[in-house]
Amino acid sequence: MADEIGHLPRGPARMLKAAKWSIQGLVAAWLHESSFRLEVYLFVVLAPLGWWLGETPVERVLLVGSLLMVLSIELLNSAVEAVIERYGAEFHELAGRAKDMGSAAVFVLMLNVVLTWGAILLPRLA
Repeated sequence: MADEIGHLPRGPARMLKAAKWSIQGLVAAWLHESSFRLEVYLFVVLAPLGWWLGETPVERVLLVGSLLMVLSIELLNSAVEAVIERYGAEFHELAGRAKDMGSAAVFVLMLNVVLTWGAILLPRLA
């Protein structure tokens, strides 16, 4: 409904604005989040390897897609942490819980990467 009132343009102009904001978010994550940089480095190494090792399009999507999901959740985790830090660095139980849960979400997806890669690649070694 906000669009009907005129807050944001529709069509290509809105898509360009959304792309600009997304790129700003990626740049901010790269500049301020060492975990994100490390995961990007791992993606740069593992994504081509996953593409090469995948024998079918589905395997390739699973191998590379599992890596992309880690990056996505790391971005969300960093966003949660940034909002919490916005309100002060003093300890609060709920803030700590939110940060821990964000970290846990990244960890769960890293386990998903290990499971996915293992399920696809280990049978070939056996």
